Amino acid sequence: MGHVPVALCLIYGGKMKPDINALVEMHDGRGWELFGRYVNPQLACVVKTIGFAKNYVRADGPYLYDGEGNEFLDFLAGYGVFNMGRNNKTIRDELHKALDADLPNMVQMDTPLLAGLLAERLLSIVNQTHDKTGRGFLDMVFFTNSGTEANEGAIKFVRKATGRPRILSWEHAFHGLTTGSLALNGNKEFRKGFGDLLPGCETIPFNDLTALEDELKKKDVAAFVIEPGKGVYIADPKFYTEAESLCRRYGTLLVADEVQSGFGRTGKWFAHHHWGMRPDVVTVAKALSGGYVPIGAVCYSREIYDKVFTDMEHCVVHSNTFGRNTLAMTAGLAAIEVMEKENVAENARIMGEKLMDGLRSMIGRYEMVKEVRGLGLMIGIEFGEPKSFSLKAGWKIVHAVNKGLFGQMVVVPLMCDHRILTQVAGHNVDIVKLLPPLIINETHVERFLTAFEQVMKECHRFPGNAWSIGKKLAAEAIKARQAM
Repeated sequence: MGHVPVALCLIYGGKMKPDINALVEMHDGRGWELFGRYVNPQLACVVKTIGFAKNYVRADGPYLYDGEGNEFLDFLAGYGVFNMGRNNKTIRDELHKALDADLPNMVQMDTPLLAGLLAERLLSIVNQTHDKTGRGFLDMVFFTNSGTEANEGAIKFVRKATGRPRILSWEHAFHGLTTGSLALNGNKEFRKGFGDLLPGCETIPFNDLTALEDELKKKDVAAFVIEPGKGVYIADPKFYTEAESLCRRYGTLLVADEVQSGFGRTGKWFAHHHWGMRPDVVTVAKALSGGYVPIGAVCYSREIYDKVFTDMEHCVVHSNTFGRNTLAMTAGLAAIEVMEKENVAENARIMGEKLMDGLRSMIGRYEMVKEVRGLGLMIGIEFGEPKSFSLKAGWKIVHAVNKGLFGQMVVVPLMCDHRILTQVAGHNVDIVKLLPPLIINETHVERFLTAFEQVMKECHRFPGNAWSIGKKLAAEAIKARQAM
């Protein structure tokens, strides 16, 4: 049986046989312990501190289930991976077929059929904005293993194609955590302590056309990269079209990072479709995987391709090992088919409007609900300092302890009291971000709105249970660290 680890085996009649199900059953409930010991002790500490250390044993559609049979509504969707819900049967069945077919995989010096088929299919949905001749604006696809790798590829392509060194991105934007993508991030908490990152990468103020043009006029900017950011920041509609015009005027390429916002998340196939944009590069990942096999892609023009892959000698000037693997291509083809058949983009639009309408109706009734913004089922709920004396005092106390603590005062009771999984949008912000699966229905929307309003009622009573969460979280953090 080769070199199958003993840990993955059970002994039957004196012979060892691999059995992953038995292994999981044997170590049921040890996830937090083992992860905290060998993978990331600090993350394990955070997860336990905020009450998220659950022993999940099953997942289906928009739901997670723990070992005690409790059902959790997933409004995080693996950071936007599970647009079709968890464990989609159609995608899983196609992967089984691919495994059973014994297809040649990663031969490397070949031209795999499935890669060509997925590239063709992917371009057909990206190219929903055409030029005057009816021609699509993107022609080529480079497959990657993740969103950050897709953005790394985009960085290389735009610099080679233009011969220019600088790349601009927005404040608040998130493009990945490898060093090139990290250089584009507007989130200082991710950058601190990692030394000099990729030179020439700079951020500009959000929604500021004047600042953009001031930089583009220098004619040394290879690309301007746009993305909604961790706090769901949507610019004025005119910004997108005028920014595209400015890029064309000054010879700068436009890159749309659709890693999280793509594949129906915003109510259209891709966010840039809302404004009729024609980017030079579109990067994708997350939902294209169907939640099974990591995959990303750089979709770009033939003009850029010809300037990067200049001749046969440079046909692999940018490459990777796993990017075109059979299972990733199969997952991508199946995921697109399911998303199209189930019309998840339209459902995201409808359910997103219902969610945002319900949330916005609370702005006047709960003074700390400052703003609700988003597109489709990518929604940010921002909180602000209250005016009433008692609540203002509590607000200041909480923010003196930790600038991001109020968001935890929302997500913790949503999980612990209502069994709904959400997230704080980032470090030191008062924003809760919603990324539910795109298959949710009105029942799920109403469940969330009811739970959220109950949490708001508690947050608007000072002193009260909600305001004791900060003290409890701090105490639990100390306790969890001591237990490591």
